Amino acid sequence: MATISTEQGAPYSAILGIGGYRPSRVIPNAHIVDAIDSSDEWIQQRSGIKQRRFATAEETVQVMSVGAARKALDRSGIAPEQIDCVIVATVTHLLQTPAIATAIAYELGTDQAAAFDISAACAGFCHGLALADQMIRGGAARYVLVIGVERLSDLTDLTDRGTAFIFADGAGAGVVGPSETPGIGPVVWGSDGEQFDLIRQKEDWRDALAADHPVLPHLTMQGNPVFRWASYTMAKVAHQALDKAGIAPDDLDVFVPHQANMRIIDAMARAMKLPERVAIARDIAEQGNTSAASIPLALERMIEEGQANSGDIALLIAFGAGLAYAAQVITVP
Repeated sequence: MATISTEQGAPYSAILGIGGYRPSRVIPNAHIVDAIDSSDEWIQQRSGIKQRRFATAEETVQVMSVGAARKALDRSGIAPEQIDCVIVATVTHLLQTPAIATAIAYELGTDQAAAFDISAACAGFCHGLALADQMIRGGAARYVLVIGVERLSDLTDLTDRGTAFIFADGAGAGVVGPSETPGIGPVVWGSDGEQFDLIRQKEDWRDALAADHPVLPHLTMQGNPVFRWASYTMAKVAHQALDKAGIAPDDLDVFVPHQANMRIIDAMARAMKLPERVAIARDIAEQGNTSAASIPLALERMIEEGQANSGDIALLIAFGAGLAYAAQVITVP
């Protein structure tokens, strides 16, 4: 009886280059407060956000993705035609089909790379990294481009006091390839579907279109339950990811949590008892919450500002609608 042949990939994988795209429109809190009867002080106390980026009409999901990807490719030294697979994490590509990853792969000049989208909300980029790592070590690909991109301004109700000041737009990308040493640790991921309603679209497309005055479905969030869940659950997930990678908190150089809320970031750092020397990403203050794009954008800023250096050990952790989550230890490219 014939047997099926299998492939053997590289022993390890690593992120080879990171790139980001930040939209041109800077929206300070002052532009948000009147519609939600709030203040700059209140927004900063609640979230740590001073301003956010909103995309222009020309800055589409594809445009932002290609911009971030080209930076990541340049920094990695990998040519587009070497990319075997493009994974795009997004919840704001508003075509049900086809996947925007296919158009991005073509525009970048890949050689008919496999391309698909994933929907894991704010945890999407970490999910993409886990898939890329397994593809490379399993032999299905040699180089994988992982993109996190959102235009959350399209789905944000600017009169909703609970969400209007939080969400933003942007894209981040990472090129993942083979490595002689481990550069991406085992993923710890999961979901808590019992909390499905805590972060979600307010209505589905059919209900939105059937309304007397149709608008795009807006995002809603129950802020206090999300804060309690994330502050408690994500610290445990972080420790699990460190344990799986054989890394102690004292070994960490960099901590890059999803940029959801500055208070959640601070609560997680305290719960993990991170040493003061560990650099912590706080990109949310200037960028807002960009969901799947937040991890690569935050890491790029840390690299550019000298807070993270090549070879540093970093913990990535993200959580979002679903409630889906993922975490892994990486080496900084």
